[in-house]
Order: sequence, then C-alpha cells, then structure tokens
Amino acid sequence: MFFTYLRRELRRRRKAALVVASGLALGIALVIVVDSVSSGMGKAQDKVLQSLYGLGTDMTVTKAAPAGGTGQGERPRFQFDAKDSDSDEEQSSDRVMVQGFQTLAASTVGKVSDQDGVADAVGGLSLQVLKVSGEFTRGRLQQGGGEGGQGGPGGQGAPQGEVQGGGASFDVNSYSVYGTDVTEPDLGPLTSSKITSGRAFKASETDAKVAVADSSYAKEKKLKTGSTVTVKGTKYKVIGIATADSGDAAADLYLPLKQAQTLGDVKNKVTTIYVKATDSQRIDSVKSAIQKNISGTTVTTSADLADTVSGSLSTASSLATSVGRWLSVVVLIAAFLVAGLLTSSAVSRRVREFGTLKALGWTSGRVTRQVVGEAMVNGLVGGVLGIALGLVGAYVVTAVSPSLQAQLGGGSGDSGGGPGGPGGMGGPGRQTAAKTLEVALTAPVSLTTIALAVLLAVAGGLVAGGFGGWRASRLRPADALRRVE
Repeated sequence: MFFTYLRRELRRRRKAALVVASGLALGIALVIVVDSVSSGMGKAQDKVLQSLYGLGTDMTVTKAAPAGGTGQGERPRFQFDAKDSDSDEEQSSDRVMVQGFQTLAASTVGKVSDQDGVADAVGGLSLQVLKVSGEFTRGRLQQGGGEGGQGGPGGQGAPQGEVQGGGASFDVNSYSVYGTDVTEPDLGPLTSSKITSGRAFKASETDAKVAVADSSYAKEKKLKTGSTVTVKGTKYKVIGIATADSGDAAADLYLPLKQAQTLGDVKNKVTTIYVKATDSQRIDSVKSAIQKNISGTTVTTSADLADTVSGSLSTASSLATSVGRWLSVVVLIAAFLVAGLLTSSAVSRRVREFGTLKALGWTSGRVTRQVVGEAMVNGLVGGVLGIALGLVGAYVVTAVSPSLQAQLGGGSGDSGGGPGGPGGMGGPGRQTAAKTLEVALTAPVSLTTIALAVLLAVAGGLVAGGFGGWRASRLRPADALRRVE
C-alpha cells in the first residue's frame, strides 16, 4: 500500500517533484565540482613540489645561512690569455660556482640517515656554470697625412694616424649542473624526470665522465645520446635525455656526484640532503630531531615549500578552498531549505487528501511516513541528477585542462638562490629570479566524493521530508471536512 500510493502521488505531481529534485541536484553538482577541482589543485601543487624535491622526498636538509649574511661569495672572475698571433682566435672561460655558496660536509648525510624515523638520505651538489666565450679583434693603425711634424702627442717621431676597428665580442651563457649520487637512484631531484632517450646512470659510474641532459636543454644545445658536452675543460658523454614530469627540470645537466665535486672544487661537500621518512606521519618529528641533533642545518618539508608557491595556482587553490567551498555549502543549504519549503507547501495544498485519509483511519505517523517517503525519493532523484551534472562538470574541467602558473620565489644575489635552491628552501638551485611553472588543472572525482553526494541526497530528502511531515502531522480531519464542497 505504501509504495503503491507513493508511486501514484509522485506520478501525479511530476512537475513539483522535478522542481525539488532539480534544486537538490544543482547543490550536489556544485559540491562535486568544487571538491574535484580542489583535489586537482592539490595534485597540481604536489607536482610542482616534486619538480623541486624529487619523487619520494619528504624533506631536505641544507646549511643554515650565516646570521646577518646573505650567503653570497665573491663575484666571478674570468681570465683570458693574451695572444701573440695576428689572427683573431675565440677564447672561452668557465666559472663553476656552488649554488647559494653554502655547503655541508658529505659526512652529514650519514648523520641524517642515523636519525630515528629516517628511511633513507642522499646528498646532492647544485652548481651554476657561467661560460664566457668570444674573441678579441685587433685594431689597425691608419696612417694619416695631417699636420704635426713632431709626431703628435706621442712625442717626436711617432707615426701620425689613428687606430680604427678592434674591440671584443663575448657571449655569456649560464646553465645549471647537478651532482647526483648514482648509487641512490630512487631519491633526489632526478626522480622527478623520466629518461626518454638513452639510459640513466649505473651504480658503478660514481666517478665516470658521463652526463644526463634535460630534454629542454638538450633541444636548445642540439644534444642527443652520444653527444659530448664540455664543462670547465672536461668532456662528458651524454648517456641519456631526461624529461621533467612537471615541465621544469632540477638542472640542465646531471653528473655523478664526485665529478660535480671536482668541477666545483668542493671535495666531499654537498649542498642538499634529500630525506625520506619511514612514515609520513612522522615528518614533523624527524624534522625536529635533525634540527636538534645536527647543528648548523636548515630542514625544509614539503609543507614549508608549499608556502613559497604563488601565482594563479596558489590563488585558484585559495579560492577553491575558501570561497568555492563556502559557496557550495551556502548553495546546498539553500537547496535544502527550498526543497523543504516546497514540500511543506505541497502538503498545505493536500489538506483535503490527508484529512480524508485520517478520517479513514490513517494515523499521523503513517501520513508523516508517506510524506517523508515522497521527499526521500525526490532527494535520491536529485542525487542521481546531481552526480551526473557533477561528473559532466568535472569532465569538462579535465578536458579543457586550464593552465595555471606556479611561481617559486627565487633567492637574491648574483648567481642563484639561497642555500640549496630557490629562496633557500632546499631544492636544487635555479636562477636568481622567481621561476614560473605551468601546470594543467584536472578535476579527478573520487569514490569519496560520490559517497558524499549520496549522503547529501539522502540528507536533502530527510530535510524536505521533515518539513512536510511536521506539517502533515498537524492536520486534522475537520480541516478536510471544511473544504468539502
């Protein structure tokens, strides 16, 4: 009897039921889209942080900046040999500098590994190379027949005339080099890139003259597997080309750590220690232990680094978290209230019906259950429509994949960021200016989001049913008799 009457009433009031279900559907769809976009923001930000840290890295350890200091060293100097030959000849000079000018002893890596809660730790060395190349052009003395038999200002007997032409033309090129521990391939910034050509380092190549080039740098310099690059007079064979997952690599060239230490003249030194914790829940305690037990270090977690990310990604993330979620909550509450008011209004128009049913023996509880049942069906229909609309909205966002910019604050100085990377935050060093990355936004819909939508649909039906049921329970048979014509 209950389901028969329910089906008949819903069919008879299709338009009213559709209005209630549509209101709930819009609120539920907005919640799904906002939640999915927020999840996509989080994944985009994680992708940006991985480009600095590397996959699997929970925190980095760098040397603490000196109090009151800027962490900068002396300005780079370049020296060129004088040429006795009359022919012009190109000259070049490389200046290899430690990024941030702050290093830690390689033995610190072992001390970090010994801390409780540390699963693995590996050191790396970030270098910046300034290459100046060009040539001097000799000037030519042009004889003239002007006055001044005494030779002019040069004294008696000096040839008359003037020097024409000559000068210098030099090109300055800057690129980054990162020394990686080839015996630990699963930790460090190179793990955020995939080898797309050639191969990665072998564990036996700890001091080999081999290199892996970033794909963007390789394209710019027309490098490929088997090519040779020269850094500070040392030739390295390119064994692989790596493509960064986030579109921005940690360095232009990767070398074995020992080779990088030799180039930078910093034997047994590292700029950054990459740390993986045994448990993600222990990251804060591991950070505290390292700072307490190993003096002169700065520990940076991914949460710390996330605070330095700005740009449209950060702005959109903040909007999705604050404005978007509050907006979805307000719209959902409004949808619940409208559904409740519409159900209550529908009950008021069914006074004769419910009054007659009571006169025939229906109890107030039975009438209330009938109204709540109808509202629950409206809520479930609204939930189905809302989930469908939400999935379509999330699909559209993913299909369009709007590009967001993430700006990573750079350090100051002539040659790079602070200790260990941008802004001294511990990643491999980059340029002095803030680095801007572009990431595509997606809107993944999780099963948790779908479950939340179902709960909201049920809650909406209960709210609407509660309004209508309360109104129906107050009806009396006499009210129906007054309306009988």
